[in-house]
Amino acid sequence: MSDLLSAFEEYLSVTKALDTLTISSYLGDLTQLEVLSQKALTKLDTTDILKFLSTFENKRTLNRKLSSINTFFHFCHKQDFTHEKIKIPMAKVPKNLPKYMSSEEILQGLKNIDRSKIMGLRDYSLILFLYASGCRISEALNVQRSDIVDGWLKIRFAKGEKERIVPLAPIAVQALEMYMQEQDMASSYIWLNYKGDVLSRISAYKIVKKYLGVSPHVLRHSFASSLIIGGADLRVVQELLGHSSLETTQIYTHIQKQNLAETMNSYHPLKGVS
Repeated sequence: MSDLLSAFEEYLSVTKALDTLTISSYLGDLTQLEVLSQKALTKLDTTDILKFLSTFENKRTLNRKLSSINTFFHFCHKQDFTHEKIKIPMAKVPKNLPKYMSSEEILQGLKNIDRSKIMGLRDYSLILFLYASGCRISEALNVQRSDIVDGWLKIRFAKGEKERIVPLAPIAVQALEMYMQEQDMASSYIWLNYKGDVLSRISAYKIVKKYLGVSPHVLRHSFASSLIIGGADLRVVQELLGHSSLETTQIYTHIQKQNLAETMNSYHPLKGVS
């Protein structure tokens, strides 16, 4: 890795406080750009970058590459490594309504879990925990016993290394307590496999898929959607989800509008008048 990219990596890690996976993606995108353009990054101009970006048709992939490139050239300009401040606008990506489940659907799925066994207790409490907290699965699997106090969850390993505090619903706390009373393995972590090791993301995915037919991330969407439909303020939902930007949370306003339309169509006195 060049000295410039090493300096950029330090900037992403220390100044921007990004997680290691995001940093790796940024560096990979820039290395790809350098290889395909056959030029040093600081020698590139807008034409070179647009030529590189034209090879990607998927708009989400394109925007990820753009984010890496724009962040890099912003860093270079601040450090006086380049004279020109290159900034290319993001591609417009249609905001699809996130898939989510209703609380009734989730609770119905939970009825199929055999809670007479420790693994069944774990699966039941894990699904409730994900739906009650809105955690990313990576955050949930890093939770330790000491992170839950009086019904409040401290998420220490959040995306971008940001901590946040989330209240848990009593039913989720009760399920968690029952599971931990039966779970006698010597570990500070909560979610363990039968060997006593921390549950893997693949195993967690299989658990949620088995009983609900969806991925763990759908439970995060379901958490946010339930709050929005219930009338929660968008900024509160942003805080609970750990989104750094309100723009990311605004995708759930589609659900809010959909719910309002359904309510109007169901209860307004003009609904049947033609």
